[in-house]
Amino acid sequence: MSTTHPSPRRRGSATAALLAALALPASAALAAPAVAVPSVDAPVVIDEVYGGGGNSGAVLDRDYVELHNPTDAPVSLDGWSIQYGSATGTAWASQTDLTGVIPAGGSFLVGQAYGSNRDLPDLPTPDVEGSIAMSGTGGKVALVSSTQRLTCLGAACADATDVVDLVGWGATTNTFLGSGPAPGTTNATAVARVEHANTVDNAADFRAGVPDPQNSGSTGGGEDPDPEPEPGEVVPIAEIQGTGAASPLVGQTVTTRGVVTAAYPTGGFDGVYVQTEGTGGDPADDPTPGASDAVFVYSSAAAQQLRIGDHVEVTGQVHEHFGLTQVSATSWTVLDEPAQEVKPTTTTWPATEAEREALEGMLLAPQGDFTVTDNYSTNYYGTIGLAAGTTPLVQPTSVGRPLSPEYHAQVADNAARAVLLDDGATTNYSTSANSSKPLPWLTGGDPVRVGAAVTFTTPVILDYRYDAWAFQPLTHLTPDVADTVQQAVFEDTREASPADVGGNLRVGTFNVLNYFTTTGDQLSGCTYYTDRVGDPVTVRGGCLARGAAEAEDLERQEAKIVAAISGLGADVVALEEIENSVHFGKPRDQALSDLVDALNEHDGAGTWAYVPSPAEVPADEDVIRNAFVYRTAAAEPVGESRILVGSDAFVNAREPLAQVFQPAGGVDADTGDDVLVVTNHFKSKGSAGPWPGDADQGDGQGASNESRVRQATALLAFADEVAADAGTDKVLLVGDFNAYEKEDPIVVLTDAGYTDLGPATGKYTYMFEGKVGSLDHVLASPAAAEVVTGADIWNINAYEPIANEYSRHNYNVSLLYDTTPFRSSDHDPFLVGLDLAPSAPAWDAGTVYVAGDRVVHDGALYEALRRTRGAEPGASTGGPWAEVGAPAGGDGAATTWTASGLYVRGDVVVHEGHLWEAQRRSRGVEPGTSNAWAGLGAA
Repeated sequence: MSTTHPSPRRRGSATAALLAALALPASAALAAPAVAVPSVDAPVVIDEVYGGGGNSGAVLDRDYVELHNPTDAPVSLDGWSIQYGSATGTAWASQTDLTGVIPAGGSFLVGQAYGSNRDLPDLPTPDVEGSIAMSGTGGKVALVSSTQRLTCLGAACADATDVVDLVGWGATTNTFLGSGPAPGTTNATAVARVEHANTVDNAADFRAGVPDPQNSGSTGGGEDPDPEPEPGEVVPIAEIQGTGAASPLVGQTVTTRGVVTAAYPTGGFDGVYVQTEGTGGDPADDPTPGASDAVFVYSSAAAQQLRIGDHVEVTGQVHEHFGLTQVSATSWTVLDEPAQEVKPTTTTWPATEAEREALEGMLLAPQGDFTVTDNYSTNYYGTIGLAAGTTPLVQPTSVGRPLSPEYHAQVADNAARAVLLDDGATTNYSTSANSSKPLPWLTGGDPVRVGAAVTFTTPVILDYRYDAWAFQPLTHLTPDVADTVQQAVFEDTREASPADVGGNLRVGTFNVLNYFTTTGDQLSGCTYYTDRVGDPVTVRGGCLARGAAEAEDLERQEAKIVAAISGLGADVVALEEIENSVHFGKPRDQALSDLVDALNEHDGAGTWAYVPSPAEVPADEDVIRNAFVYRTAAAEPVGESRILVGSDAFVNAREPLAQVFQPAGGVDADTGDDVLVVTNHFKSKGSAGPWPGDADQGDGQGASNESRVRQATALLAFADEVAADAGTDKVLLVGDFNAYEKEDPIVVLTDAGYTDLGPATGKYTYMFEGKVGSLDHVLASPAAAEVVTGADIWNINAYEPIANEYSRHNYNVSLLYDTTPFRSSDHDPFLVGLDLAPSAPAWDAGTVYVAGDRVVHDGALYEALRRTRGAEPGASTGGPWAEVGAPAGGDGAATTWTASGLYVRGDVVVHEGHLWEAQRRSRGVEPGTSNAWAGLGAA
């Protein structure tokens, strides 16, 4: 079996074809057929591409492109070329010119650039040497019937007359043939055609798998095929499996014997697993090290007739089915003779592909720790992603800088630890045909959460299909047989509330998953995602709305969001991804106001308020926006909010929104009890922005990285300006930055002196493709970091199955929706506590104060002018206390005149709409009533 290769290809006739080609007259050998645009009749196709050579985690020391000749005549490649471009690049940047002959039915290997690790295995001798350094994750390669550099991109390449064949691979690739690109790769995998298939559709024709380079002299591994077994001769299963990437007996008819260990009469597997009697148990006692003692027997009839424990003899042809070695049974017999017991092999997760290969199909009792790392597909296919060990898989750029050694180490770690926990079926439960079948695993009982420890309760089969290793149950898992068939249970890691972060002001940030109170049915043109009976649930497109389809859907969404915000325990919550209601002919704050109404209905009238929009907003805003809500008894805004206006950096993102907050009852003067909070929602990774560096660079940061760097840079300047105007050095930059911890935009902010508070929590806010990381951050300025009392990420969303989300209501007959905070969004909220005690104590009648002492009283800050005790600040204009607020020294700054303030010559104040400058020392003298003040005109 090929451990990651989709379907090893038959190559046995290549040598004979090459010899035949050499025996032909020169003119025949060099004659190339007429070449048209890419088609199913292409005389030569790109059969395999590998771009991870020599990188961390690679299996070979260099990149390569392998060609295949599907015809019965040799083809000359003289004057042709291989051309390469990056996944999102706008040019074909590299080229290797070709020469030579590709034999009939044979292969042709074009070696490309070496990587840094030259100690890895070499390629077979290439037929042509090239030097293109290709990406290990995605790109595009064209076979061109000339050496002229291509200028086409995208769909235009399908009509280019000199393009013989083309493959684009990786999700972000901008040029491919057919319905979509081939799958992305890692440094350990290549993309290859399945049995040389050519339907001119990269998505359909290619799979990702283990590199298997073949040159024009290859015979399918460099050795002659094993001789055909004699009819009736019993071939041990280990000999069928072999010790290589594929069975040495592919295509041959064999008879073998073993004990049925798993049977799948329903669910679509249509077969049984058979293992050699007496095998299993302690790996140290394995009689066939390096070769598996089990094989999949493909036959729906056999699956119906055979039972677990049967001792059977099976005859059939050996195949490699998308990487799984199987015997397609034509006959089988249940033997009367007793068989030695098959024992589950007791093993930790095999560390290498070769070790997994040696256990393919065998009965296992997994040992050691396993952790849930992916539950996204559980409500689709009944699969759960696991990671060997005590932690989920992690985004490489959450751990290390892009393409750094730490990054590559994490890539390798993720690849080494990943395995699926499956349900023994091919069922897609989200289709109309299957949505009436209850989901396995997700039964409304114990949650299956990312980060949860896994305890195995039954043996499993180590299976390989759909380009991944999986633990299968011994038969099709359905809820009605879960008590005996379900192979694992999961730790319940839900937290009823976040950790106590302390402080006297708690600030949170929360992406609320397109909270729109303008529902799709209120607009024209909307299309929808629908439930299993066709009822709209969420808006899919066609209109500006992005959230709930109808009022009932909004009610479900709102209930979960309100529960989450209320349960977060924050005094101030920065919100991202809420409706900008101005786009629907409403006040800009309408949806925000609606959310506060719902919060107050939940928590009590007047509990919550929102920060109104500033007077000046950008002329061209997104349909989603940033916002603030706060608990009125615990926090209060100081001054008006401000939004960044006029920045080119935010042409494709939501402009930052800034607001100063202080604990409720605080002092508006400069007493040290305030903090500037700036909420953000940077450009996402899913599409490329307008700047030259926005195309995906293949470094793990996704598309639009330059946009996010520009946004981070603009944010710094904006925060500095607002903080200076507010007179505070305590700043929190919060929100959804769409960048993981070690990516460029976050480094821009940390290099400027901000501290990312997320890593200290040991948690992450997001899960994507089975790997956790934080896109949501709270970054504290040095002064703010000094007063942080605690921080926590409340994992109520990213770690939960998406099946629990309002948007998946009634997708399956198993109704999993509830009104709890869990899966209220796809991002987790982040909470930080701050100790914002004023820098001056409250006035105390019994305390003796001396000149220069400061106190807070009745919401104002006072300074003692002389020794005093018991004199109430502000009680008289001539007392021992002067209200602080007016500048001393005539620096030109103006504050509002107060009767208790002490002013000296040069101080400037505002009074009744006019500016006044002090002409002498005064206190309690109202501007305009004495020559102690000179008017400077209107304020």
